[in-house]
Amino acid sequence: MDYYYDPFGFFASMIWWLLLFWLLVGPQLQYRRLTLMRQAIMKKLGEKRGSNVITLIHRQESIGLFGIPFYRFISIEDSEQVLRAIRMTPKDQPIDLIIHTPGGLVLAATQIAKALKNHPAKTTVIVPHYAMSGGTLIALAADEIIMDPNAVLGPVDPQLMNYPAPSIINAVKKKDPKDVDDQTLILADIAEKAINQVRQFVYELLKDKMEDEKAREVARILTEGRWTHDYPITVEVAKELGLKVSTDVPPEVYELMELYPQPIMQRPSVEFVPRREIKTTSILK
Repeated sequence: MDYYYDPFGFFASMIWWLLLFWLLVGPQLQYRRLTLMRQAIMKKLGEKRGSNVITLIHRQESIGLFGIPFYRFISIEDSEQVLRAIRMTPKDQPIDLIIHTPGGLVLAATQIAKALKNHPAKTTVIVPHYAMSGGTLIALAADEIIMDPNAVLGPVDPQLMNYPAPSIINAVKKKDPKDVDDQTLILADIAEKAINQVRQFVYELLKDKMEDEKAREVARILTEGRWTHDYPITVEVAKELGLKVSTDVPPEVYELMELYPQPIMQRPSVEFVPRREIKTTSILK
C-alpha cells in the first residue's frame, strides 16, 4: 500500500491547533499582561504620592473565551478585598482609593466606607469618571475627594426592589391607608428604616468634616429622594454641599483607566485621533 504525504493538510491541521490553543490561552495571557501594566502604574502613582493605591473599578469586562461582556457592581467580595488591602496598609501610610462604579450593595459599600474612615493616615478617594450610589458613600468617608472636572457622584438614597425608598414612602402617603395592601405597607416600613439607617451613617461619616448641623443637612439631602438616583452630583454641586473636593487628578489615574478593557464585539461608539502638538522652528536673520 502506498502512503501519500499531504503537506498542505499537515500545515492546515497545525494552524487549526495553534488557533485553538490561542483562543484558549490568549485571553489569559492578555489579562496577565494588563494586570502587570496596571500594577506598574499603581506602583508609580503610589511612589509619587507616598500612598498605598487601591482600586475599585467596575467596567464592562470583555476578556474571556468569547469576549462576552458582563456588568459589575460593588459586592461582598469587593468589600472583603478592599478591607484586606486597607488592613495590610501601615497605619502611618496614606491611602488613595480609585473608584469607578455605578454602585452596588449598601452593606458592602458601608463596610468599605467604615474601614476607610477608620484608617489613621490620610485617605483620598479619586474619581476619574463616576462613583454613584455606594461609590459616593465610600467617597464621603475619605479625608479628600479628587474628581475629574467632569466626573460625578450621586445620591445615596436606598433602593428596594428597584424602586427608590423615598418614592415608596411618598406613594403610600398619597393613598388612603384602606387602599394599601399589607405587602406595600411592609415595604414602606422597610424603606423608612433603610433611609434612616443610611442617613445616620452618612452623618457619622461627615460630622468631623463640617459643622454638626451642616452634616445632618447634607445627610438628609443625599438620602431624602430630592433627586433621581442617577442624578449627577458635579464638582460644583459637591462643593456647594460642603464636601472637600479638588480636581487635581494625577495623570497616572487616566493611564490606569485605559487598561480596563471595554467590549470590542461591535463598532465603537466614539472614535477620535489625538491631536499632537506641532513644534515649529523659526529662523531669524
